[in-house]
Amino acid sequence: MRRLRLTLLAAGLLASGIACAANTTIPAAAVKTAEQLRDKALHDDTAYAITASLTTEVGPRMAGSDADQRARDWAVAKFKALGYDKVYTEAVTFPLWVRRSEHGAIVAPFPQSLVLTALGYSAATPKGGLTAEVVKFDTLAALKAADPASIKGKIVYVGYRMERAKDGHGYGMGSAVRTAGAVIAQAKGAAAYLLRSAGTDAHQRIAHTGVTGFQDPAKAIPAAALSNPDADQLERVLAYGKPVTLKLDLDCGVVGEYTGANVIGEITGRKHPDQVVAIGGHLDSWDPGTGAIDDGAGVAIAMAAGKLIHDLPQRPDRTIRVIAFANEEMGLWGGRAYAEKHAADVMKFQLGTESDFGAGKIWRMSASVKPEARDAIGQIAKVLEPVGVAYDAARQGGGGSDLSQMHGKGMAALSLTQDGTKYFDWHHTANDTLDKIDPAELAQNVAVYAAFSYMAAQANGDFGSAPGAFANDEGE
Repeated sequence: MRRLRLTLLAAGLLASGIACAANTTIPAAAVKTAEQLRDKALHDDTAYAITASLTTEVGPRMAGSDADQRARDWAVAKFKALGYDKVYTEAVTFPLWVRRSEHGAIVAPFPQSLVLTALGYSAATPKGGLTAEVVKFDTLAALKAADPASIKGKIVYVGYRMERAKDGHGYGMGSAVRTAGAVIAQAKGAAAYLLRSAGTDAHQRIAHTGVTGFQDPAKAIPAAALSNPDADQLERVLAYGKPVTLKLDLDCGVVGEYTGANVIGEITGRKHPDQVVAIGGHLDSWDPGTGAIDDGAGVAIAMAAGKLIHDLPQRPDRTIRVIAFANEEMGLWGGRAYAEKHAADVMKFQLGTESDFGAGKIWRMSASVKPEARDAIGQIAKVLEPVGVAYDAARQGGGGSDLSQMHGKGMAALSLTQDGTKYFDWHHTANDTLDKIDPAELAQNVAVYAAFSYMAAQANGDFGSAPGAFANDEGE
């Protein structure tokens, strides 16, 4: 009787001109093809070859550096070599920050050199360097609460120690200490800013770089990160209770503007070419390493997933769009430019996510989609379950770093969480190199991206992209 009442109710609504929202589903044939893509990807080395190519032929790809153009040329050529139907670029303009040299040392009471690295948007020290007393804070909250009189003219040091976690959640505070801490220190009159590196390596004498929150170069102060062993050493010296003086000599800063580009490759949909499944990674990297895990792997995962779909006997119903974003590291410049350019077409975006958390195995999926598309997400989850991906229906999906900006405009999004247990040992350091990538784990990522992208492209119905659709969704 209940089923009959529901049927009659639906019929009455339709008769009165009120349409019932249809559930989005994925056809059985598409599910079967996705399973085949998944299994093929597990034995495919395309992504590893792409990462090796990028990190060897271009190497570090600091935004605005000489390698920026080489990386874009590489990406255009690689998309074409992989057989993508359409390859193009979209301009992205951003402040050009350069790093020339960096040195630091304890001057008193126990003179010794320090291993450190300048942070993005840091100002240079005066010619000849800057020497000042250090004032230490254990947390960002303590710095926020500090009397400016205790900080003025000193070098502020924050010793927050980042904890290791599979989902990398400790980076939230580590990143905040780096970005917000520098700005707070400047506002309170500090001469310079230092932090313990936002990283989980305890014994490597290698500093982790990253961006600060300085928006106006005229207000920036010198800012740098200490390697974890050097942060330990500084804290031991401070524990003697004597005034500690440091000398910093940073030659870096903003020197104008630069125009780079997002590089985009498409596998054109045969039925709905203007509707897209968006995936990608960011093409730029920091300069100490070769940007293998951050984010050569992400670019390679997306490129290789698109290539597998391209090689099917028939093009997908919707377009697979792979985006190699410009200058993510210095503030999501490529992602923000992309979102502004394509915001008016957000309803044409079927589903999207970016890979930007290394090359560890994907172990969790979450989604921000309309309620009527939850069954389709469940179908995707079933296909991904055999390769170790669990669906967390209670979490929202954020779309990854750059595509979070498109999600903010209303794009339905996934989050595909990789195992980040070791990621922050190497993140933003000279140790971000190809040897940190396990080819089998990288292939599992491609399997996940190829399978979900194809299923989204073949779905009967959409996932809910619309202007403001996820305005109250903070994602992951």
